Amino acid sequence: MPEYVSWIIFVVAIGGLLALDLFVFHRDAKPVKMREAATWVLIWVSLGLSFGGWIFLTRGEQGAEYLAGYLIEYSLSMDNVFVFAVLFSYFGVPAQYQHRLLFWGVLGAIVFRAIFILAGTALLSSFHFVIYLFGALLLYTAYRMITAGTEPGDPGQNPVLRLMRRVVPVTDDFEGQKFFTRRDGRVWATPLFAALVVVETSDIMFAIDSVPAILSITQDTFIVFTSNAFAIMGLRSLYFLLAGLIDRFEYLKYGLAALLAFAGLKMLLSDVIHLDVWISLGVIVAILLVSVVVSLIATRDQGVPDKSPLPPHG
Repeated sequence: MPEYVSWIIFVVAIGGLLALDLFVFHRDAKPVKMREAATWVLIWVSLGLSFGGWIFLTRGEQGAEYLAGYLIEYSLSMDNVFVFAVLFSYFGVPAQYQHRLLFWGVLGAIVFRAIFILAGTALLSSFHFVIYLFGALLLYTAYRMITAGTEPGDPGQNPVLRLMRRVVPVTDDFEGQKFFTRRDGRVWATPLFAALVVVETSDIMFAIDSVPAILSITQDTFIVFTSNAFAIMGLRSLYFLLAGLIDRFEYLKYGLAALLAFAGLKMLLSDVIHLDVWISLGVIVAILLVSVVVSLIATRDQGVPDKSPLPPHG
């Protein structure tokens, strides 16, 4: 099948799924309960894995590359869940508006990831030494992830948000699901838009880590982008499912750091050691399983919340 046909099929499918999500299933503003979130997580994971099966059928071993990239991106997305919880609490985003905010956040993330992926693959194909820079960046990020404190940063200190507030005034109150409103003949941003700005800039920072991590597995633009996109598409539901269980994943950051370190070493040693994609996939799965199982065992005495996290703060 020609490459452009695969791209057309993928773009049409993703566009259709996003349209159904926004205009049909979540047309009305309402809180997302954990049961609904679990259903959507299952749907998005099934779609992502089914697409991987199609890659296996049409491209052979590249299906393993897709699956490895999908697992890396999906696991690193766990960090976004922590950030979303902090942002929603800081801005007091009502529960019924959180899904709409994450929808546009995810859509922007897909666009930014496409830019990063195109730039990353172009750099790697033109300048071989860039692979060592990416490898060193991943190792440094893994070190920072392990040594960083547990206290989250202050979203109000986000430099892009501070710049935006200087250009566009921000209202004190939400106005439904509006990102902007007009008062006294002047355009004002709402706190929902301020939260969106921080969501997008946070994802750009995450992309600096996650895109090079996937490029350590494959540099095929189609495989890298599609695995990224399917993982990100399920990020909203993953948040609503896991935000109330964040404390149960006490040791997950060590697993994510190990993933980044593995990807970094794979890049740095790429001219010396060539790991089969199935070995890389096995290492990724093992790291994730160990970190999740250890976390759940260590926190098994903690209760599971009955309601969705982060109710409206007014």
